[in-house]
Amino acid sequence: MPQDYNKTIHLPKTDFPMRAGLPKREPEFLAKWEEDHIYDTLMKKNEGKPLFILHDGPPYANGNLHLGHALNKILKDFIIRYKNMTGYKAPYVPGWDTHGLPIERQAIAAFGLDRHKVSNKEFCEKCKEFAIEHVNTQREQFKRLGVVGDWENPYLTLTNDFVAKQIEVFGEMAKKGYIYKGLKPVYWCPHDETALAEAEIEYKDATCESIYVKFAVKDDKGKISAVLGTTENVYFVIWTTTTWTLPGNLAISVNPYFEYSFVKVPNGEIYVLATDLIPAVAAAAGMESYEIVGTIQGSELEYITTQHPLMDRESLVIVGEHVTLDAGTGCVHTAPGFGADDFIVCQKYPEIPMIVPVDSKGYATEDAGKYAGMYYENTNAVILDDLKAQGALLAVETIEHSYPHCWRCKNPIIFRATEQWFCSVDALKDDAVKACHDIQWIPAWGEDRMTSMILERSDWCISRQRTWGVPIPIFFCKKCGKPIVNEKTIKLVADLFREHGTSAWFDMDASEILTDDIKCECGCSEFTKETDTMDVWFDSGSSHAAVMDERDDLAYPADVYLEGNDQYRGWFQSSMLTAIATKGTAPYKTVITHGMIVDEERQKMSKSKGNGMSPQEITKEYGADILRLWVSSADYRVDMKISKKMFKQLSQNYLKIRNTARYIMGNLDGFTVDQMVPYDQMLELDKWALMKCNDLVRRVRAAYDSYEFHTVTHAIHNFCVVDMSNFYLDVIKDRLYCDDGLSRLSAQTAIYRILDALVRMIAPILCFTADEIWHAMPHQEGDDLRNVLFNDMPSYDESLVFDEAAMIKWEKIIAVRDDVNKALEQARGAKLIGKPLEAKVVITASDAGKEFLDGCGQDLAKLCIVSAVSVQSGEGEGDEYEALGGIRIAVSRMEGEKCARCWIYDPTVGENAEHPCLCARCASVISR
Repeated sequence: MPQDYNKTIHLPKTDFPMRAGLPKREPEFLAKWEEDHIYDTLMKKNEGKPLFILHDGPPYANGNLHLGHALNKILKDFIIRYKNMTGYKAPYVPGWDTHGLPIERQAIAAFGLDRHKVSNKEFCEKCKEFAIEHVNTQREQFKRLGVVGDWENPYLTLTNDFVAKQIEVFGEMAKKGYIYKGLKPVYWCPHDETALAEAEIEYKDATCESIYVKFAVKDDKGKISAVLGTTENVYFVIWTTTTWTLPGNLAISVNPYFEYSFVKVPNGEIYVLATDLIPAVAAAAGMESYEIVGTIQGSELEYITTQHPLMDRESLVIVGEHVTLDAGTGCVHTAPGFGADDFIVCQKYPEIPMIVPVDSKGYATEDAGKYAGMYYENTNAVILDDLKAQGALLAVETIEHSYPHCWRCKNPIIFRATEQWFCSVDALKDDAVKACHDIQWIPAWGEDRMTSMILERSDWCISRQRTWGVPIPIFFCKKCGKPIVNEKTIKLVADLFREHGTSAWFDMDASEILTDDIKCECGCSEFTKETDTMDVWFDSGSSHAAVMDERDDLAYPADVYLEGNDQYRGWFQSSMLTAIATKGTAPYKTVITHGMIVDEERQKMSKSKGNGMSPQEITKEYGADILRLWVSSADYRVDMKISKKMFKQLSQNYLKIRNTARYIMGNLDGFTVDQMVPYDQMLELDKWALMKCNDLVRRVRAAYDSYEFHTVTHAIHNFCVVDMSNFYLDVIKDRLYCDDGLSRLSAQTAIYRILDALVRMIAPILCFTADEIWHAMPHQEGDDLRNVLFNDMPSYDESLVFDEAAMIKWEKIIAVRDDVNKALEQARGAKLIGKPLEAKVVITASDAGKEFLDGCGQDLAKLCIVSAVSVQSGEGEGDEYEALGGIRIAVSRMEGEKCARCWIYDPTVGENAEHPCLCARCASVISR
C-alpha cells in the first residue's frame, strides 16, 4: 500500500479564523478591554514619557451618532493609538457640548414641556437630564467604534467646574475691555427668537423677488437741478431681494467715487443710476430706449432727500464705500435696523434714527405702518402690490440666490438690530492672525481660511436669548442701569457656579449673590441680573482653559485640534479668540480638518434622500474595523464618498490583510522565537522580504507622522498583495511546506518578523483585528502580551537596507519572474500545461543576461514555481519579453515523474529505493 506523504508536509495550521465575524467578535474584545481597563493601563505604562495632547472638540449631546461623528472620532483614535505606540503619553479626554438651542428643542419634544408653564429651574433640569442621557448613549456608540479614551471621566460643558472656569474666562476678557454691549444688526432666528453667531448660519438656495423701486427726489440741495434744470420726475432707483425690509428703509447709499447718470426714458421719468450698471438695469426693466441726459459724481449726491414710496417719511441720500458695481443700480437700499453695512454707514449720519420694524418673533411692529402685525415673509406680496399701486415699482424679477438659514431649525434668518453682548474681534484680530502664522495647518489652505475669517470679522455676538446655557455674569444698577462686571463679581459668580451650578443664577436674587460692599459708581447698591446666556461657541471655546488647564493629565497648548472643515468659523475660531484674549497665545500647535461625507454622486448624505447610512448600521453589518478601514482609505482632507458598494470592496481589502496574517500564523505553527535564524545566516530571498517590510515601516511611520492615513492603508494593502501574496509568500510555500532545517527556519524567521511589524502598523487603524492577531501569534521576550497597543511601533532598521547593487539585482530577478508568469499563462491558455509545476522553462537571453541569471545565486525554478528553468544565449524559441533588455521564454511540459510529496517533476524521483515516488530532496527530509 503506497505511503501517505501528506502527513509529512508542514501544512498551515492555526486557530485564527478566516472569517472575521467582526460584528459578533468586536463586542467581546470591547468587554475584555473594559475589564482590563486598557486606557488606564496605557496611561500608567506611558507615565513619564513626553505628553502629546489631542484636545477633543465636543459634539452636541442631542441624538445618535452620525457618520460625521464616527469619521471625526476614528481619525482622532488613529492619532492617539499611534502616539501611544511611539514614545508618547497621549491621553484622550472626550468631551460633549451640552447647552444651547438644539438640546432645548429636543428636551421640549422628549418631555412634552410647555416652555411657558415650567419654571426656568425645572426647564434647565430637564435639559440637563436630556443631555446626560444622550452623553451616555453617544459614549457607548463611540466605544463601539473602538475609540480608546477616558470615557469614565469626559468633560461636559454643563459641569460646575467647567462653567466656573468659563465664567473666569469671560471675566478676564471683560477686564481687558474685550466685552461690550451694543445695538447692532445681528443674525436673528425668528423661529427660535435668538441671536445667532456666524458659525450658526448655513446657506441654502432660495427663490425670491428681486425688485427695482423708485424713490422720488424731494430736496436736491441744488445738485440735480444744476445739471438738469429740474427735479420733476427724477427718481433714485434702488434694488433689493428682501422686499419685506422696505418699511425699514431710512436712506439710499451711493459710492462717492462712482459716476452716476441721469437716464431719461420715453415716459419722461429720469432715473439716477450708476453709469456702469445702466445696461443691466435697462435689461431688467425692459427699457428698450433711453437717453443719458447728464452725469454727476456720487459724492455730489450726498444729503439729497427722497420720498419713501410707502411710508410718510424721507429717505436721505448718503455716501458709503460699501456700495459696489457687482449688482443692482449703484443706489443701495439702506435699512440700518436690518443690515450690518447699513448700520455702520448710518452711524456717520446722526440725523438718521434707528428703526427696527420687526420684533423678535418675526412680526412687523408699529414702525412698519400698515404692515404691523404681519409675519415678515407675508409682507412681501402686500408690499409688492402697494408698490405697483403707487407706481413706484420699476421692475421685478424672480431669482434664485443663496440665503442664510439657521443651522438648527433650518428656517431662514433675518438681520435685526438688537442690543447684544459682543466680544471685540477688532481688538484681537492682529494678535490672532499673527498666531496663525506659527501653527501647522492640515490642509495648508486652512491658514488662509482662518486668517481671512478673522480679518473679515469685527465682533462676535456672544449673547443668546435662551435659558439653557451659561448665564452672562453681569449685573445692572437698578438706579442708572449701568452694567457691573469686575474681578470681585466674577469671582463671586464663579465660586457660586462651582459649588451650586448655573441653576443658582435663576434661583437667587442679585442681592443674594453679591456682597454688601459692591456698589455702582452712582452709589446705588441694588442690582438686577442679565437674563441672556452665552453663545455655546463660548462654552466650547473656553475648553482649553476649563479642560487643558485644569486636568492633571493634560497640558496647554494642545498639540492637535482635529475637526470638520466647518470649524474655521466655529470651534477653531472661538478657541483662538478666547485664548488670545486671556493668554496671548494660540490654544493649538496643529489644526487638522476633514471634509464632509457624501454619497457616490457627491450628494450630501440624508435619510430623506435615501442615501443615509449610520455608523450603527455599518458596524452591525460589517464591523467597526471595516468602518475604520474606510476612514483610513480615503483622503479625509477632502469630502469623502461612501456607499454600501464601497464597503463590500473594503471588506475584500480587509480580508487580504487579515488572511495574509492568517497565512503567516498558519506557517508559524510550532515555531518559537528562540528558533529565529540570525540575519547573517538567512537566505537572501528572506533578507529581501525583510528589506521590503523595513521600507514599508519607513513609509508607514512617515505617513502616520504627517497624518496621511490613506497612505498607511494603501501601502500596507499593497505590501500584502504585491510583495507578499503575489511574490514572496508564493515562492517560499515549497520551503515552508516541504523543507526542514535552516531553509525553512529562515523563511519562518522572516515571516514572523514581518507579522510582528505588520500587526503593530495596523494597530491604530484595525484595532480589533490587530489585537486578535496579537493574541494568536508567537511572541518574544519584551512583548507586552496584554494588548498590541501596549507595544512600540516598529522602527526603521538601517541594517536591513539593501545596497543599490542588490536592489537592482532583485528588480531584474523579479522582472524575469513576471515575464515567466506571463509565458506560463499563455501556455495554460494553449493547454500545454495545467499547473505551473508541470512546466519546464527555457530562457534565452543575451550573453550579459545569461551571465546575470547564472550568477544571481537564486534557484530560478523555485522563484518561478516551475519544475525546471534553463538559461541559454544566442538564438532561442518562445515569445519575446522585456526583462534584461529583451529575452525569449519557451514553455514546454516537463518530462519525468512527479514527486508525490512536493509535486515537482524531478529526474531524481525513483532514485531512493525506500521512497521511490519521492524526489531526492523530499526523500532526504523524510529520512531525517
